[in-house]
Amino acid sequence: MAELDVQPKSKTPWWLWLLLLLIALGLLFFFLRGCNNKNGTTTTTDSTATTTDSTSTTKVGTTHADFSGIDFNAPKASYEEITDTTITVQGGDKYAIYSLGENVLFGTDQSAVQSSADKELKQIASSLDKRFKNSVIGIYGRTDDEGSKEYNKGLGAQRAASVRNWLISNGKIDSSRIYIKSLGESKPVATNATAQGRQQNRSVEIVAVPDSTSH
Repeated sequence: MAELDVQPKSKTPWWLWLLLLLIALGLLFFFLRGCNNKNGTTTTTDSTATTTDSTSTTKVGTTHADFSGIDFNAPKASYEEITDTTITVQGGDKYAIYSLGENVLFGTDQSAVQSSADKELKQIASSLDKRFKNSVIGIYGRTDDEGSKEYNKGLGAQRAASVRNWLISNGKIDSSRIYIKSLGESKPVATNATAQGRQQNRSVEIVAVPDSTSH
């Protein structure tokens, strides 16, 4: 009877299985890291935008001008150079608040200044040059309370920044004189319970105050 030469099957070394497992875990790690980096780009951008808004807000409070005493319920003022009825002016000789509604400046939920608003902004720029040539200018963005507070805060900041850019590019106002602050929905000038009130709350206010260093 012939002998059968039966050899036991060779086992795969344990270290080889360990090596394959480590390679698989490494590939999984890099794949997940790549996905997180894609998502992280948006987060970083949002964080930067928030920081920018925060910095601008701080500048409004620490510049060489006092914005703390501004009364946004101040009596209306009449300037001969302001003839457009969509522009509201408040204040007096020491400071002025020029207000323009969202419907004049922007499209719905938009932050880019419409070309149709050039006429009104030119009147404001001309008045600033005439009466507040050495002033510091704070631009306040307001919204109604529709949507989240975070969204409204961001929209207010974007709209204030758009008006600032317009005044720099078209109004020839030095960028170092202009600061922005987003009020969002936080300080409504009218009730948000009615459509008319919400419309009043959607605005940008350009506030000019004397620069204390110019005296």
